[in-house]
Amino acid sequence: MDGVMQGMQAYGAGKAGGAFDPLTFFQQPQTIIRLICWLFSIVIFGCVANEGYVNRPDEIEEFCIFNRNQNACNYAVGMGTLAFLSCAAFLALDVYFPQISSVKDRKKAVLADIGVSAFWSFVWFVGFCFLANQWQVAKPQDNPLKAGADAARAAITFAFFSIFTWGALTVLSLERLKRVSFEEEYNKLFTSQSTPPLA
Repeated sequence: MDGVMQGMQAYGAGKAGGAFDPLTFFQQPQTIIRLICWLFSIVIFGCVANEGYVNRPDEIEEFCIFNRNQNACNYAVGMGTLAFLSCAAFLALDVYFPQISSVKDRKKAVLADIGVSAFWSFVWFVGFCFLANQWQVAKPQDNPLKAGADAARAAITFAFFSIFTWGALTVLSLERLKRVSFEEEYNKLFTSQSTPPLA
């Protein structure tokens, strides 16, 4: 029984209201992977926003480097920005998580994390396929100097990696849900046992 309680405390359940420990927080696998997702999103939208628009030597107007498809650049920049904000929001939730004393509220937070992580894994799968396809069919004559080619390839590569980092977050959140569900059942069981029978 002590081992169970220690496991729950390590998870944060038994330390509601305790002081925030940055060292422990940043050593958690979930925090590390979330920071990697955050970094990847910066790389994706940064590469496309900075070097994702090119033109021919005889043109003034710049076009999206991905087959001149404005939707491809908009997708990379838009989704990269939203993923960045999503990571920041859930990092803040991870910091606050041990302070949540209600098991039901913790469960809601974990379910939200699962849903968002799975969503972003799918978004980056679509993004990788979309960007890779548009890059493959792009006409060499539209970018004879190959300007921004490295940035385009980096955006595609990090979109691919993001599928797996967000997928890993989904798996870790599912493991977290199991622990919260166990804690919920544990509390129900021992609360009902400690309640005196009605006379």
